[in-house]
Amino acid sequence: MLSLRPQQTIARPVAVEGFGYWSGKDNRLEFRPAPANTGIVFVREDLRHHPRIPARLEYRVETPRRSSLECGGARVEMVEHVMAALGGLQIDNCEVAVTAPEMPGCDGSALPFVEALLRAGVVKQSAPRPVRVLSRVVRVEERDKWFEARPGIGHECFMRYLLDYGPDGPIGRQSFGLSLTPESFCQEIAPSRTFMLKQEAEWLLSQGLGRRTTPRDLLVFDADGPIDNQLRFPDECVRHKLLDMVGDLALCGCDFVGRFSAYRSGHRLNAEMGRNLLSQFPAVERVRSCA
Repeated sequence: MLSLRPQQTIARPVAVEGFGYWSGKDNRLEFRPAPANTGIVFVREDLRHHPRIPARLEYRVETPRRSSLECGGARVEMVEHVMAALGGLQIDNCEVAVTAPEMPGCDGSALPFVEALLRAGVVKQSAPRPVRVLSRVVRVEERDKWFEARPGIGHECFMRYLLDYGPDGPIGRQSFGLSLTPESFCQEIAPSRTFMLKQEAEWLLSQGLGRRTTPRDLLVFDADGPIDNQLRFPDECVRHKLLDMVGDLALCGCDFVGRFSAYRSGHRLNAEMGRNLLSQFPAVERVRSCA
């Protein structure tokens, strides 16, 4: 029988500081407790009237290589690592107050956010967390990329990603999957960092982006492997793609029961899958019991 877990928030405010990888602007991010059924809400404290931006898929705006949200003209960018930390830890209600539009890049992973949230403490709330149970196969495609969701086994949420940079080169082909729980997320996914090839980094710099960021801040690969950095996992790149998947699907605002597999999927395809899931599967918000 399906059971709904209680919604959760944090016990006290906690902050993370850093600069945005793309803009180079400093940002102080503060996680704050929120009442049940609030969801995740970003608050732009650097703007007049402190506009609020709900972390929901309907507010997503297309931005190259990252996930961004916009509401009422106020925007937040590169939210996927923050959302992955909250979603991976099953923190459902939280205000995220920021002093700049782009989230701190920190070390390119979700780990700094996870560590801060765990220091704050996770507390249960009285309302149940809605869940969507996959009852049929859903597949979205974009040229040579695809993302598939299908009914699961039991009540688990299983995720797998297949990364393919070809047979040659420093990244190559990688595959990784796991049953998603707060414990597995913290141990296997949260520490994995953003990565790119050296030529991609050079192109971004030529466009005036990422000038404050160095290969020590994330993984930049040349033909011999990471430049001025070391891998935390032999397959760290594919694990980071799973991290992004967790963060992007967290914008759906519910738990899922099912199995997810993606091949070369990015933020756009992740969001398309999310929209399909929201439109095709109803949210279970209470479980009836027999008298």
